[in-house]
Amino acid sequence: MAIENMNTTSKNVLGSDVEIKGNVKFTGELAFEGKLEGEVQTEGVLNLGDSAVVNGNITAQSVVVRGKVHGNITVKEKIDIKAKAELFGDIRAAKLAIEEGATFVGKIEVNPNKVSPAAAPPRPAEIPKAPELARPNR
Repeated sequence: MAIENMNTTSKNVLGSDVEIKGNVKFTGELAFEGKLEGEVQTEGVLNLGDSAVVNGNITAQSVVVRGKVHGNITVKEKIDIKAKAELFGDIRAAKLAIEEGATFVGKIEVNPNKVSPAAAPPRPAEIPKAPELARPNR
């Protein structure tokens, strides 16, 4: 099952009594309080409420997490993880905010300037040392 909403100015609300098995796709903004087994794809904003439980990956413009997520989150702008949130998965974002008290288990890639890893200069610890030449004691 896929839910689609193509109205760009809409603010949608799915309450805590909503359970979805399938993918959710929308534009605009969605406040979600229910349970979802599936992926979320949007060019908009996703607000996961305190009672929200998502088992699947999320791709969005920006995300606010207050509930539970078991999956990876990729956002173009910002992810905001609130104090009571639980996130088990990897994060890729331009900006990240994690409040004290949040649970997060995973890897983070925060890249506000969208610099590719190949263009990043090596850190001093990564520069290989030249081999030392054996010198006789004098």
